[in-house]
Amino acid sequence: MLLFTPGPTPVPQNVRNAMSDETMHHRTPEFEAIFEKTRTHLFKLFKTDEVVMLSSSGTGAMEAAVINLCHNTLLSINSGKFGERFGKIALAHGLKNVEIKNEWDTPASVEDVVAALQANADIDAIAIQISESAGGLRHSVEEIAAAAKEINPKIMIIADGITAVGVEPIDVTNIDALLAGSQKALMLPPGLSLLGLSNAAIEKIGAGKGYYLNLASEVKKQRQNTTAYTAATTLTIGLLEVLETIEAEGGIDALYERTAIRAEGVKAALEALGLHVYPTHPAKSMTTIDDENASEIRKLLKEEYGVNVAGGQDHLKGKIFRINQMGLIHNYEMAWVVNAVELALDKLGRRTYDGTANKIFNEISFKIGK
Repeated sequence: MLLFTPGPTPVPQNVRNAMSDETMHHRTPEFEAIFEKTRTHLFKLFKTDEVVMLSSSGTGAMEAAVINLCHNTLLSINSGKFGERFGKIALAHGLKNVEIKNEWDTPASVEDVVAALQANADIDAIAIQISESAGGLRHSVEEIAAAAKEINPKIMIIADGITAVGVEPIDVTNIDALLAGSQKALMLPPGLSLLGLSNAAIEKIGAGKGYYLNLASEVKKQRQNTTAYTAATTLTIGLLEVLETIEAEGGIDALYERTAIRAEGVKAALEALGLHVYPTHPAKSMTTIDDENASEIRKLLKEEYGVNVAGGQDHLKGKIFRINQMGLIHNYEMAWVVNAVELALDKLGRRTYDGTANKIFNEISFKIGK
């Protein structure tokens, strides 16, 4: 079965091998050496002033960022399930929340964010997804962050990059917390979250808020190559293997380039079949198709062609399917995925199979005739 959901993503064999060794105690010089190497790679990946690893899912990083960087009112951008989650986190901690809500195919505009900031002087942090995976949407986070800092240089920008870090270059000039999760482009099992922090964020964190998710305690300890609480040792070992593999395969910029080409190929291949891409501004992390036969297509992909893709949630349940494009994916696997979609459409009587999807994907991926 080919796993092509936008998280969890497949874990490469060499990474599984690295994680299958004997369990290591986290308070040892041996693990601290691994932790230090991993941090060095993460600074290259995030390009931020500080990086922190937490033993949690991505939601843990979201909550840590909100409670440590928002002290009054959060402006949350809700264009999907995960944007909605930021607002719920704020309210759960007694913070005020101002929400900009759009349909799940519609990105936030700079103008709407500026208007919200001008109308609410108490907003001291903005939380936004870079790639909102509920619908496969890409927000213009860098432009929004720059505009917000023009209005209030001290405002904290929390950017959820859980389906963006390791997918595409992210300009962190105006971002104070960049979040990532292990089970996405980093190709690990769930359970490890990461935050890239700016110096301004470190200053605002101060003594920190919360207990387990207190970022001040973690920054202090992780600068000593250890953690405040029990580290996710196996996942950290796996993360180091992932980052070293990316480096060995040409580095992060080469991965970004391959991912961008893959995203272009999948989108073009599926559109050539007459399918419609759901978001108005698609993310490179996944291709999301809205279709009246979405559930039937997913069922055929899994049962007939050995491809597992994701569906939709809430009001999009049964109306979309989402194909992952993150990570170290072989072109032959991706070619089979788009080919399988075309075969499924033939089974449904939608169009006669003629190999169009595979042809177009390969032309783009291998630059045939270009």
